[in-house]
This record gives sequence, C-alpha cells and structure tokens, in this order.
Amino acid sequence: MDFSELIERQRAYFQSGATRSYEARLHALRELRRVLKQFEPRLYEALLKDLNKSEYEAYLMEVSIVLGELKYFERHLKRWMKNRRVMPNIGFAPNKSYRNPEPYGVVLIVAPWNYPINLSLMPLIGAIAAGNCAVVKCSAKCPHTGAVLAEMLASVFPDEHVAMVNASRAECGDLLRQKWDYIFFTGSKGGGRQVMEAAAENFIPVTLELGGKNPVIVDPTADLKVAATRIAWGKCINAGQTCIAPDYLLIHESIRDAFVEEYAKALAKFFPGGDMSQMPVIVNDEHFNRLCGLLEGQNAVIGGGKYPDRRFIEPTVLKDVDPASPVMREEIFGPILPMIPWTDLNRCIDFIRSYDKPLALYLFTKDKSIVRRIMNDCSFGGGCVNDVILHLSATELAFGGVGASGIGQYHGRASFDTFTHYRSICERYTFPEQRMRHFPFTKGKLFFLRRVV
Repeated sequence: MDFSELIERQRAYFQSGATRSYEARLHALRELRRVLKQFEPRLYEALLKDLNKSEYEAYLMEVSIVLGELKYFERHLKRWMKNRRVMPNIGFAPNKSYRNPEPYGVVLIVAPWNYPINLSLMPLIGAIAAGNCAVVKCSAKCPHTGAVLAEMLASVFPDEHVAMVNASRAECGDLLRQKWDYIFFTGSKGGGRQVMEAAAENFIPVTLELGGKNPVIVDPTADLKVAATRIAWGKCINAGQTCIAPDYLLIHESIRDAFVEEYAKALAKFFPGGDMSQMPVIVNDEHFNRLCGLLEGQNAVIGGGKYPDRRFIEPTVLKDVDPASPVMREEIFGPILPMIPWTDLNRCIDFIRSYDKPLALYLFTKDKSIVRRIMNDCSFGGGCVNDVILHLSATELAFGGVGASGIGQYHGRASFDTFTHYRSICERYTFPEQRMRHFPFTKGKLFFLRRVV
C-alpha cells in the first residue's frame, strides 16, 4: 500500500482547515457515536470469532467505555478548545498571555489486538476532537474485528480525514517511517522501541502505552473474599490478555492458603458447573504455546488445564514460584497468577522495585498507612486500592505508564491534550513602550531592574 499518498491527501485535507472548527469536530464525534451503535451487532460477532469474547464482556470492557468517552467529549469540547489564559509577566505589562491549542496535523494510531475496539477508538476520539486527521493501524491478529472496524470508519469518514489500514508486518516499518506529526502506539515494549527509533528519525512526538509485570499486594487486613473475587475477575476478563491485568500476587504468608480457597470459590461462582464457555480464548497458537511454556515445571494449586484444540487455558494459580523462573521474567498476558509469599513489607517493596516500573499496581488492605507507604515507595502508571483494572474506565482519570511501561497519558481531557500542541502567546499592546529593555543599558536601568525583579 502507498502510505505516502494517503498521508499527503490527509495533510492537504488538514491544511484546508476542514477539521479545525468546533462544529466539524463535534460532528465527527457524533457521527462516530452513531456509527458505533449501528455496527455494534457486527462487532460483537467479530469479537466472538476472534477471541470468543461474549457480547456482555465486549460491551462492558470495550463499547460502553468508548460511548462514555464520546459523550464526555461532546460535553466538554467547546471549553477545551478555548485559549487558556495565564498570568502575564508584570515586567512587560500591559499584555495578555495565553496558551493556544492547535492540532498536530496527521497522526498515526497503532492499536493492539487484545481490545481492538477500545484501543483503536479511544485514542481516535482524542485525535479527531483535537482537530487532527488520523490513520489507524489495527492488528492482524483480530482480522474479523479489524475488517468490521475498517468498514465502520469508512462508512462515515472520508479517508483523507480518518483511514484504517491493515498493514502487514513487512509494511509496518514503511508505515512508521512516514513523516507523521504524532504517533500513538499501544503494544509491547519491543514494538515501543521500534516506534521510538522510527519517530526519532523525523523528530516525531510519541505516546507509548506499553505494559509490564503488574503486582497485586494482599496484606493480612484485607477482606479475602473481596480480594480473591476481584483479582480472579481481573485474571479471567479477556483471559488475562489485558495490559493492566494483575500479573503476579504478593500475598502475606499467613493468609496464602485462605486466599487460595476464596479464589477457588470465586471461580466456582463465575463458572457454574465448570462451564467456562463464556471466557475468551488465547488469541493465537503462538501465544498459547508461550503460556504453556510458562506453566512447565510449575505447581498449579488451581487450574492448569490446557486445551490446544480451542486455544484455551484454565484460570490458574501457581504456588511455590521461583522468582527466577520464566513465568516471573516476562509479562504473562494470560489467566495465570503466580503467588509470591511475603512477611516483611520492606522486602515486598524491594521485590516490586526489582522490576521495571509497572503500568498498574493493585493493593488490598484496610490499613491506610500501608496505602500511603506503597504510594510513596512504589512508582507505577496507575492502579486501584481494593480493586483491579477499574481505573481504566474512569473518564476523569488519565491513563498511562511510566518508565518502561509507557510515555504519556490519555482518556478524557488528557486525550485532547495529547493530540494538541499548545502554543504560548504573548499579546502586547502598542502603548506604552517598555523602554527598560532597550539600549543603551545604564547603571540606573540595572538598579531599577534589580528592584523590580
């Protein structure tokens, strides 16, 4: 595919001013909301084919979040587009100073396969609301959903405004090397490095939404039933294929066995009679085989069943896990939960710090002092106290990583800001003239300037 030709057409469309007005942006958002509702049934069918994701889960974790974001943008867009007044420099009074928002231009959004609707459309909302043109690259690992999304966007946007491309792996390098005005990437750390390398060639700003080994800490004061139920949900939703899913459990040794019992009870309630047909499958054979490899030699106290014929792995809890084992050396991205016991919170914190900064951290406790301690001593993108994953769905909360788990944030106002360049403007009046800054520079002027400063 000739990406350069598409980008040139988008750039010409952007430079025509067609995307800049409030009316044009609001119309685009409303059309996106309308067409998403129109294509909902087909998107659910596609997700079922790609991931065995039920309509309920797809609505809960993908469509409802996107619809909520669209309504939020429609409500606040006009205010966000206004200049942001700032206090002027008194030394150059009278003047008016403000930050003026302008769209970047033509942006690239690279979306992953695990939440193809959510992670394609959420950044797209920010891009078009900020007045940009956008090219969305969806993952080939969810071909049915990608095809429906491409048809959906093409039905409402001319491709010079918004286009979805299904680039092959060989074409991705060429896509990244184009002269974009901004790149928004969601995916693996390896992919993030490739994006940064390509962006550096042309000084392109980037947002990277990556991942990492997200810890969940359970201390002796926690409500074990609540903790086990919510952590089990976080590992079962999308079969654990979520960038902010709990990756490993740091459980106080005194409550480990009781937690395992509650986890098993939670799974029994989730899947009556052991019927796990509503649970999504692993996306492809490559990922399935990788997860099976992580289970080799491990002690599964819950689950552990593997079904290659349909790429399904049972929700699994591992006991007596060696911190040096493969399952603790990489992000799991599956329904497997290794348990690491602890008795000293200091060593627990040191263990978390031994990894790169995670995208999410979860803490189950009733002790406010422990909450403060974890917040002060651990660096992570975001998280929850006494729950998991829910911070992703809060429109008012910016979402993003730190360090190796990501660069930049989005959702709500943060999405608009991500795809907007703020120009700093100082408007001076023509009278009076500020002669203190003019030549000649005398001792008297210097004396007065020092007094003013």
